[in-house]
Order: sequence, then C-alpha cells, then structure tokens
Amino acid sequence: MTEHVTYEYSPGAGAEELLAQHQDDPIHGETMRLNMGPQHPATHGVLRLMLELDGETMRSVTPDVGYLHRGKEKTCETLGWHRFFPHTDRLDYVQPLMNNVAYALAVEQLAGIEAPPRAQVVRVLLMELSRIMAHLIYFGTLGIDLGAVTLFFYSFNQREELYRILDAYTGHRMNNTYVRIGGVYADIDEGIESMIRSFLDEFPGHLEEMNKMVERNRIWIDRNRGVGVITAEEAQALSLTGPNLRGSGVEWDLRREQPYCGYETYEFDVPTGSVGDCYDRFLVRVEEMRQSARIARQALDRLKDVKGDVLLEDRRFVLPPRGDVHRSMEELIYQFKIVTDLRVPRGEAYHAVESSKGELGFYVVSDGSSRPVRCHIRAPGLMNVQAIPHVAGGRLFSDMVAIIGSLDFVMGEVDR
Repeated sequence: MTEHVTYEYSPGAGAEELLAQHQDDPIHGETMRLNMGPQHPATHGVLRLMLELDGETMRSVTPDVGYLHRGKEKTCETLGWHRFFPHTDRLDYVQPLMNNVAYALAVEQLAGIEAPPRAQVVRVLLMELSRIMAHLIYFGTLGIDLGAVTLFFYSFNQREELYRILDAYTGHRMNNTYVRIGGVYADIDEGIESMIRSFLDEFPGHLEEMNKMVERNRIWIDRNRGVGVITAEEAQALSLTGPNLRGSGVEWDLRREQPYCGYETYEFDVPTGSVGDCYDRFLVRVEEMRQSARIARQALDRLKDVKGDVLLEDRRFVLPPRGDVHRSMEELIYQFKIVTDLRVPRGEAYHAVESSKGELGFYVVSDGSSRPVRCHIRAPGLMNVQAIPHVAGGRLFSDMVAIIGSLDFVMGEVDR
C-alpha cells in the first residue's frame, strides 16, 4: 500500500476574517437580484443562478437546474438494456467511456456475469485516460474563467492528443460507446498501445509545465486560496464525493474502498487536501492526473501478460462477433434477440465508479423483461451543484466563477 498525499497550508491572509465579515454583517440598504446564466459562459453549461447581491457581496444564491433536461432515466426504461448504451455517453460528455463502464457494471451485476480479465484491464486503461481528459477540461476552463487564457490552450492541446488516440481506437472522438455488457467492443492493437505509451511518456512533463504556470501565480492563488471553503463535515453532509470530498481532507476513493475492475491490484496514491478551498481542489485534481497516468501505465504493461478475449462468450447477454453473424444463422438469431429483446434476471442492482466528478452510480431494477422497471442515475454533478449556495453566500460576486469551476460539474449529467 502506498501512502496518500496530503497538501497542507494556511488560507490566504485575512480569508477567515473576510468570510466572517460577509456572513455576519447585516444587509445594508436594498439588495439587487441578478440572474447568472443559463447562457453565461462561466456556468459550465445551461445552469441558472439566481443571486441576491448587496453591493458586490452575494447574500444568497439559488441554483435553478433543468434547462438541459432530456429524461435519460426514462429513456433507459423505454429503450431497454442494450440500446441505452449510446445515451450514457451523453451524460457527462467529457468522459463518455467512464459512463459506459458504470452502466455496464450495474447490468453485469444484475445478470450475474463478469467481464474477462483482459477486458477489465482495457476498461481501467480507458477510464484513467478519461479521467485525465475530464480534469484537463476543468484545468483549462477554470484557467480561462480566471484570466489564464494560455493555460486553456495548453490543457486542450493535451486533450486533443487523447482525442486522437480514442478516435484511432473507437472511430469517434466523442460519444465513443465502446464498452459492452460483458467487456469492450474490440481489443487494443499494437498501434494504439504505441500511441498511448507515447502520450504517457510525455504527459507528466506537460502537466508540470501547466502546473508551474499557476501553482505559485499571485493572481491564481488570490482567486482560489481561502475561497469556497468546505470542511470535511460539510462535504459529507452535502453528499459530495470525488475530488471535492478529498479536497476537504476526506480520503475516500471508490477505486480503493469498493474496488471494481481489479483496481485493488493497482498501485496509486489518493491525494487529499487540508483546507477544503478552491486551491485545495485544484491541487487534488492535478495530483489525480499524475496518478491516473501512473495507473494507465500499469494497465498498459499488463496487456502484455493478460491474454484472452475482451468480450464474454455468453450469448444470453453478449453480441456475437460480426464475422460469425455473417456466416451463421444461429449467431444472427442471437444478435437479433440481444438487440431487440435482451432480458436480464429479475432483481435490482446498484454499481458505482469513481468518476472524475465523484461517485457515478446506476441503480437498475428488472422484472425479467427486456426493459428496466427503474433506472436511476446517481449523478455526482448534481451534488456538486447543491454545494454552491453553501460556499457562495457571503463571498464577493467575483468569486462565483472560481467556486463554480472548482466544484466541476457538467450539466448533461446534472439534467440527466
């Protein structure tokens, strides 16, 4: 077991006094109500925030969600088990493959099956690359929100490299839909392995270069340190998970506490913060990118030794190979049944993964038919949004973009 990383520092000078002043002072004169969003570029999607301002001080903040609502849970209950996979991509659309895996694990748990060992290694590799991609979005967009435009271009340059890899592997830059019940669609060939290894060799250096731009930058520190403080107790009460919870000093990571896909066999550190402010959450996510690269390299090395199929041989739930379908009437019938009438045993299951935003879980209920009786998605982004009023009250209006960026949510997941 490796020791977890803990960052310790004191908030910026006068931060506690500033918070107390803003939170305790009576309202002077009339307040102004202001809408921030749903079209504001810094709300990270179609989020509307109803603000009550006393001068530059936010006295209250009320999030208003639902502007992107698409009814994905009911869509799952309508389309059925197999045909819902492409819709999981559209939840947190900056990490589609991680959404695929979370849904697949829930259905596999209900069906009583498990993906082959090689498929699990490929899943880990894809999930950690997805985590890096998602954190690069956080890094770049928070940078441009706070005026560090160069950071945006540097981070998106690295994300573009990952787009190239996924495009070469899955045929799509986004919304890849490459995970299946019982494994993944296709194996990773030598060419893709070479591309991933080249990226992992170079990425740590690029990450350090980006980190040096802002880690000790006076403006970045002033805009983040001591802003949006969430204590460990408050984070747990708000049901926060992922980097937002770990940024408040709580060492909780599903990959270690409730391992899946063999994560218990990988070596990685779980970074935690000590203050719980925007700066802590920034440090945690930067370290998580380093650890994701470390895990991805281990998974890549394991592909040399873990041989076998990447898709389970179980015609009750798993599509047959396309070549067999073209040659065999029996395999064609299997494919037709799975696509149009896939049935899983009666029961209920919940499975969660450690996504880039926190605990992403799928709760599914089956009555033995081809459609779920219930599909509920535990979206970590929704919990992150509900923390906004708690941390924004009493702060200056200019702090709002830093708070929103540090909580890191995607409205496609919130308005699922």
